[in-house]
Amino acid sequence: MDRALVVGASRGIGLALAAELLARGWHVLATERERSPGLDRLAADAGDRLERAHVTLGDRASERAFVAGLGDRRFDVVVLNAGIFGPRHQSLDVARAELAELIDVNALAPVRLAHRLLPRLATPDGVLAFMTSRLGSVTENRSGGMDLYRLSKAGLNMLTRSLAAGNEVRGITILSLHPGWVRTTMGGEAAPLEPAASARGLARVLAEARGRGGHHFLDFEGQPIPW
Repeated sequence: MDRALVVGASRGIGLALAAELLARGWHVLATERERSPGLDRLAADAGDRLERAHVTLGDRASERAFVAGLGDRRFDVVVLNAGIFGPRHQSLDVARAELAELIDVNALAPVRLAHRLLPRLATPDGVLAFMTSRLGSVTENRSGGMDLYRLSKAGLNMLTRSLAAGNEVRGITILSLHPGWVRTTMGGEAAPLEPAASARGLARVLAEARGRGGHHFLDFEGQPIPW
């Protein structure tokens, strides 16, 4: 049975992706910061194919404890989905503490955790995926706006690129994934895409990436995005 770890699965895109993978017959370990009613509902149908664990990205002790608690588990796919939008004002006149939290949670923590999870990935067809955004693309920034969020996702993309350049990732595929503009708490009610639709596309992209190798910046339909 294929096994996936979805970090940040308590709601929104992460919850929808966990549900989609379960529907495809996968075993899923889903993480949450606090008890998730959505995962409660999934667990009622998934039985022992759904496991749950606690981790708070940005809390180094929590990250270390989570990895230590995995025991000898190995995964075919690891998805690092957790993230925040940051201050609503998105102004460059931002408090240092606000900026530090945004960069740590969105850029540093996912890659920091990924380094610890690499030994848990099956080879040669394992996939390590980061949920980023088209807004992190320098090439595609033709409108401006949401500057702090863009900064955090561009930083994630750069750190992921550095990870991909290292020798420790041989034998796996690394993906930087744009899920689309999704109707979630972060995406807002104006977003055109339901979480389930994004998740179906993301699941296909993850499946098709197995054994591909290299590092790729793709949207939820598998289309490449320029860096």
